[in-house]
Amino acid sequence: MRTPAAGSVDEVVAALGSWQRDDALVQLHPGDLGWAWRHGEAAVAESLRVWWDDGVIVAVGLIDGPSVLRMTVAPDRWSDDGLARRVLSDLDGGALAPRLGSVEIPTGTAVHAVLRSAGWTAGEAWTPLARDLTTTAVEPTGLQVHVVGPDEVEDFTAVHRSAWGSETFTDDVWEVMSHGAPFRNGRCLLGRNAAGRAVAGVTIWSAGDGQPGLLEPMGVHAEHRGLGHGRAICVAAAAALQELGASTAWVCTPSSLHSAVATYRSAGFIPLPERLDWVRAR
Repeated sequence: MRTPAAGSVDEVVAALGSWQRDDALVQLHPGDLGWAWRHGEAAVAESLRVWWDDGVIVAVGLIDGPSVLRMTVAPDRWSDDGLARRVLSDLDGGALAPRLGSVEIPTGTAVHAVLRSAGWTAGEAWTPLARDLTTTAVEPTGLQVHVVGPDEVEDFTAVHRSAWGSETFTDDVWEVMSHGAPFRNGRCLLGRNAAGRAVAGVTIWSAGDGQPGLLEPMGVHAEHRGLGHGRAICVAAAAALQELGASTAWVCTPSSLHSAVATYRSAGFIPLPERLDWVRAR
């Protein structure tokens, strides 16, 4: 396991993109790295932990916040007990201990099973939701939606700051994110109401043609909530991912955010089995 150099993050992005599957939707996605890229490529590299085997990337983790590791493994290594125990060793007594106390890992992987058998316990609950894009064409309604270009960055970032109650997502931060490797397959969408006011925004991340695409994040301006704009921008996101060739649009939100779950459901996203983080035994 090692932390990649800033100039080699593209290789990690490519590996994560190739691992995305419709039968394993809820796993670390290139879009997760894309959203983290707003802090710059060096910050993304510093937050990554990559496991290699004979020169091949076999697992990737992203340190998200002070103590959470969001990770996944290559599809052909999901059942690899040796890899799982190496990850556990790094978490419990090696390079990642004792900093990290919570792990997000796909259900069904050997890592998931090993953490459970080692006494890690269930933590925060998350609700994944997905919308199939392979059948009926998605028809956006309710908002005028545009792909964000240079002339709309200011409005897009203002919507995000209002929606999330944070002043950190500035125009300069957007510029940094938009020049990251994952954004080559990403788009920011801005929704305007009938009066032309910017009311909702979402960022979408494609992993390539025929693979699942991610919504991360979505928000509605605080002054324009309760009017169906969240539903409309989520439908628009699904339509945009469909145009990019994605097989599925998916999103994951804390189960405690009932309004967010309801918004995604109203946009045609179907809840999947709830997922739980794994918390280090104290």
